[in-house]
Amino acid sequence: MRILKTIFDFYLDASVHVAVAVISMTGVTFHLLGSSSDINLLGFIFFSVIVCYNFIKYGVEAYKYLIVSNVYHKVIQIFSFVSFAFAIFFLIQLDEQIWVATVVLGVLSALYAVPLLPRAKNLRNLAGLKIYIVAFVWAGFSVLLPVLDAKMTLDWDFAVTFIQRMLLVLVLILPFEIRDMQWDDKKLRTLPQVLGAKNTTRLGIGLTLIFFLLTFLKDELHQQEIALRAILCVALILVLLSGKRLRSKYFVMFWVESIPIFWYCMFWCAEKYI
Repeated sequence: MRILKTIFDFYLDASVHVAVAVISMTGVTFHLLGSSSDINLLGFIFFSVIVCYNFIKYGVEAYKYLIVSNVYHKVIQIFSFVSFAFAIFFLIQLDEQIWVATVVLGVLSALYAVPLLPRAKNLRNLAGLKIYIVAFVWAGFSVLLPVLDAKMTLDWDFAVTFIQRMLLVLVLILPFEIRDMQWDDKKLRTLPQVLGAKNTTRLGIGLTLIFFLLTFLKDELHQQEIALRAILCVALILVLLSGKRLRSKYFVMFWVESIPIFWYCMFWCAEKYI
């Protein structure tokens, strides 16, 4: 059991789980496009998310994450460097359009942690901006890149899907924001710091409803998509109403980040068995 717990902790601490969540959302986009998944794009997104998140977690936000030993930290660092090599390998297999979009998203991700100029603030430290940057980057990786990869136009349905994905990520971030209230610098002015935990929960429920209602603005709409989004929204609301469980490491890091995986599995099952 101790070995299994160590493996599970590494799975969470090394950002593998969050990477699976992001490629799950990318898989959902491929389903919505009616396009087959591109293994090179999925590989690039998976490994680049690991690199990006580990850089932020154990660099910029290291005070939130207690590392049990220097050896453990070193293993995560080595894993991150290997992931970076794999990310580059998969990226060079992709089209130039993907490269350009990746550079833009990469610069935005870098500015989240690293100031553009000496003595300047990074984007993360600009009050209230943190979660919107994360939401935009996640939407970029999981919606924009698949659309470019499938060589489809950036039309109205793309815009609606992109906004919906940003809203989904915002809702998924809120439990982390509530959990991190005790650690975050007051100058960050996160939503729970400004609104309080209860009002942040209410905001999350409101964003979830908007996320669902935006579905009906799409030009191409299928009953299956409506049903699966409705189930997803129920799951999101139940998580937001979990109360004290949101302060649990494993509940937030595993179960909350499992919601996109659950969403993708619903699409996969619907395609296979319905």
